[in-house]
Amino acid sequence: MPRLLLLGESWTTHMIHQKGFDTFTTTEYVEGAGEFIAAMRSGGWDVTHVPAHKIETDCPRSAAEFGEYDVVVISDVGANTFLLTRAVFNRSQAEPNRLAALREYVESGGGLAMIGGYLSFSGVDAKANYANSPIGDILAVAPLLTDDRAETPEGAVPTVTAASHPALAGTGETWPALLGFNRTNPHPDSEVLAEINGSPLVAVRSVKAGRSVAFTSDMSPHWAPPSFVAWEGYTALWLALMAWAADRTTVDAR
Repeated sequence: MPRLLLLGESWTTHMIHQKGFDTFTTTEYVEGAGEFIAAMRSGGWDVTHVPAHKIETDCPRSAAEFGEYDVVVISDVGANTFLLTRAVFNRSQAEPNRLAALREYVESGGGLAMIGGYLSFSGVDAKANYANSPIGDILAVAPLLTDDRAETPEGAVPTVTAASHPALAGTGETWPALLGFNRTNPHPDSEVLAEINGSPLVAVRSVKAGRSVAFTSDMSPHWAPPSFVAWEGYTALWLALMAWAADRTTVDAR
């Protein structure tokens, strides 16, 4: 059974409610990967999800530990979460660079996928900052150095440019609209399989012995609206992309 490690795709929202003279606060914790995880498990994948706040303690620290997985997916969590643990930031203690270890894992034959969001690629206010990280130049697209969000509230319909590629097996040429994406540039070594408003949406490339893929929009709301998540090609898309990243024959969606 192929194994996938999903890192990120969770968030906590702390709200202040002002009602005249008085205020009160509420806090909400959300994990947004439910549909993606269900899609992968339907195709026979063993999925381990490490939410953003557990990356410090539960993310692998070496290429060998990453090597227990066929594909590592980063979704909507910035580079600082991997680099600035409490040991480093609060106590000035040196420890392994997880992103450098991830790079070694990929170059040695592992699969990497980055999925878009407010803290993917460059991200909101450029805070994701992957271009300057150890994995910046092994991504399947070239991240920008500025805020890269493209909000398309009117909906932007993807254009599939390589429908016959195995990384898009079973998805067809007609995809639902998306409500936004991360603007990136094509990488010279990558193949862009789908575009959105002239920017890469799906790209794939080989990195030495490994493989890297990018999907520059969301796996779930808000950029991926209900119509995209309910799309009959949703499960096929993730199974095909991750199978390609793992250098495996795709598994039909069930």
